[in-house]
Amino acid sequence: MAKPSSQLPAVITDHSRVTQAILDFVSQIPDSAVAGSKTPETEAQRLATRAAQRAALTASTLALPPGPLGWLTVLPELIAIWKIQAQMVADIAAAFGKHPELGREQMLWCLFRHTAAQAFRDLVVRVGDRLLFRRVTYTVAERVAKTVGIKVTQRAVGRGISRWLPVVGAVGVGAYAYYDTAQVARTAIEMFMATIETDAVSTEHPAVRPPESTG
Repeated sequence: MAKPSSQLPAVITDHSRVTQAILDFVSQIPDSAVAGSKTPETEAQRLATRAAQRAALTASTLALPPGPLGWLTVLPELIAIWKIQAQMVADIAAAFGKHPELGREQMLWCLFRHTAAQAFRDLVVRVGDRLLFRRVTYTVAERVAKTVGIKVTQRAVGRGISRWLPVVGAVGVGAYAYYDTAQVARTAIEMFMATIETDAVSTEHPAVRPPESTG
């Protein structure tokens, strides 16, 4: 019998696909229907708990198919979780009254800082209670996404192996999605509690542009 790792589809072993999925995903910031709150931290925690529960349920449901069929759900699971997390970040921003300050750089930071902090070393600087974000070219954004994509792929392989253990594996995948979403929420809350500044667009660091649409 072949080992599970030998049956990984290209969509998982080729981290460039995950990288492109990240770039495509952060090209648009979700709107939010959440109103500004007088107690934004409390509201943010409520939003975080709700999103983490949704992420856990989504991930565990997608992880139920056992064996090789389960591998095919790994990338859809990642994208589904990112969608939940991105909406959560947008809602937390709105609760703090800072949705207009939420851009691509901030979304990348919130979603993936805990996954690959070193990727943001030169892009985000903390100065006292301020966070200074550098606007980046698409090439730089691609480099950041590639670093994140490698880390995400490595973790996805580990979670994918659990798909050979139906039910038990699904519970583990769901628990990780809950934890991962909680980490994203923590980064977002810390960011919106701080003063957010983004450097001006320049010829050296123009704003990130999403890839051209092919469809």
